[in-house]
Amino acid sequence: MTNMTDKTVAVVKGLIMDGVAKANSGHPGGAMSSADYATILFSEFLDFNPDDASWFNRDRFILSAGHESMLLYSLLHLNGFISMDDIKNFRQLGSLTPGHPEVHLTPGVEATTGPLGQGFAMSVGFAAAEAHLRARLGEDALSHYTYVLSSDGDLQEPIALGAASLAGLWKLGKLIAYYDSNKIQLAGPTCKADCTDHKKVFEGLCWQVIEVDGHNHDEIRAAIRAGQMETGKPTLIIGHTVMAKGCATMEGSHKTHGEPLKADEIAATKKKLGLPATDFHVPADVLAAYCARFDGLRAKAAAWQTRVDAKLAKDAPFAALWAHVTTPRPELAIDWPSFTPGESVATRQAWGKCLDAVTNALPTLVGGSADLDPSNQTMNFRTLCGDFAVDGYAARNLAFGVREFPMAAIMNGMQLHGGLLPFGATFLTFSDYCRNAIRMSALQDLPVLYVFTHDSFWVGEDGPTHQPIEHVSSLRLIPDLIDLRPADANETATCLDIALKQPRHPSCLFLTRQGLPVLDPAEYPAIIDGPRRGAYVLKECDGTPDLILIASGSEVSLALATARLFKRKVRVVSMPSAKLFDDQPESYKHAVLPPAVTARAAAEAGRTGLWYKYVGLDGVVLGLDHFGASAPGKVLSDRYGFTPENFARMIREKY
Repeated sequence: MTNMTDKTVAVVKGLIMDGVAKANSGHPGGAMSSADYATILFSEFLDFNPDDASWFNRDRFILSAGHESMLLYSLLHLNGFISMDDIKNFRQLGSLTPGHPEVHLTPGVEATTGPLGQGFAMSVGFAAAEAHLRARLGEDALSHYTYVLSSDGDLQEPIALGAASLAGLWKLGKLIAYYDSNKIQLAGPTCKADCTDHKKVFEGLCWQVIEVDGHNHDEIRAAIRAGQMETGKPTLIIGHTVMAKGCATMEGSHKTHGEPLKADEIAATKKKLGLPATDFHVPADVLAAYCARFDGLRAKAAAWQTRVDAKLAKDAPFAALWAHVTTPRPELAIDWPSFTPGESVATRQAWGKCLDAVTNALPTLVGGSADLDPSNQTMNFRTLCGDFAVDGYAARNLAFGVREFPMAAIMNGMQLHGGLLPFGATFLTFSDYCRNAIRMSALQDLPVLYVFTHDSFWVGEDGPTHQPIEHVSSLRLIPDLIDLRPADANETATCLDIALKQPRHPSCLFLTRQGLPVLDPAEYPAIIDGPRRGAYVLKECDGTPDLILIASGSEVSLALATARLFKRKVRVVSMPSAKLFDDQPESYKHAVLPPAVTARAAAEAGRTGLWYKYVGLDGVVLGLDHFGASAPGKVLSDRYGFTPENFARMIREKY
């Protein structure tokens, strides 16, 4: 076993060197230092179905050190999930082996990684999803481990420690993290940038910590078994390794982190490892030994399917929950609450009422707030559903604490795991803390729901630090992210329906602190379904309009009030989502905004730049291109000109 394991590790290292060299781009050093651990994990411990990379009860492996991608691709090739041609096309256009792993491209890749620290944080989401679903479905239906491989750079990113703190609090015993401590990063030795004692830190975060020689196979096996046996704590295995282990002359060199090895170094290293000079060499005996346990893995997957089928046939509550776990999001049936026209309701309060209404109807809806439960209107959800892990693993509220970035990445991990509908909430101004994870939601096609309340200067007395100005426009720059800024409670319900039924795009819901009038669907019938197309005619005039007013969110009511100040024919367009509107056919967009009608004005309590796309370069935009101030919201509204009279004045001066 040991000799064959040594040979398999050598073959994996050969593939790493050859793939990076052929691409003339990549990161061989860290992949080689992690190869012992990863090869043993994949060949001896990892549960998966060789015939179905997406089998639901598989162990999850997340390569947080995404730059070590050739290590993962080499093992996925041995798994039979990708071909040798895929290995040879590393980092080439259209290949299944991009520079960093991408979940929607490559079978067996569980998460798109590259931005360091986020893979580690996503693994906490995977493990949390597993623990929650195991508690509700039963261990016979779901029970697996989550493994994550991290590097020095991963643990230098603060997001990793924020997520680790939650994993420790939540006692995620089936989370096993491996830290490849080769003490080298791109710029040189880690001692130039870090003095952290990770054993002390992680023990302080309530983890089991095991230190091993990361090249000693017996120590690696013992550590993995110890991690599996510890059910009350997550486990961190610190593998003390040598960068580019096995290289002929460049072991320990930081130059191997991000540069291909030279041809002579590769040749000498292959000789040292006992490999032939042949490129991309995988001998039959290594492949046969690696695949020897595949029949057993297939039998385990088949037995699992038999158990689930039997449980579905005889256990009605299980079958009902399983239907929710497996139903595609677009097929969700959701009954939203109604609202009384004329009442003043902040859209954050409308979200809270909607959340209360669907909590029982959507049993796989899980999420929480970054320590802002009363402000984000998630307090009732927390009270009704309990705090995850603290009140039991079946509890559905995730008390993230003041950890916006870890919250967002953990939600990505939960969505990637599958079976749940995750949401997270905080103030809009703190979306900046979440931003790179939001980008990763979009990049990975994850329909995560981000709920951002307190969406403008109307926050008032808390002042400019808490008043978002540029945030909505900034988030709209992220491709494939759905922006949803509802005008009232009715639009809020529709926007939530849009978000929760998304099959692949994440959504950001931008909600007000201040009350807004609930518009009457009898007077404005398009308000119920109009938001589904991004923008729609809320108030029509007779014939061709002389003027079109466009607004989102809290400024829609302002636009309606402004329209009443004109004797001209005025059309009012509500645009809760620029993304959804931009995706409509040209015929629809022209029907809402006829090209012949050039007298246009827009209003939104944020940056003005985006709106010239819709009103034209000579159009009128009422917005805010400076920071706010500490004062009551109404005082700021008057100061900044967000009144019907001022908006009308701006329009008259132009048109």
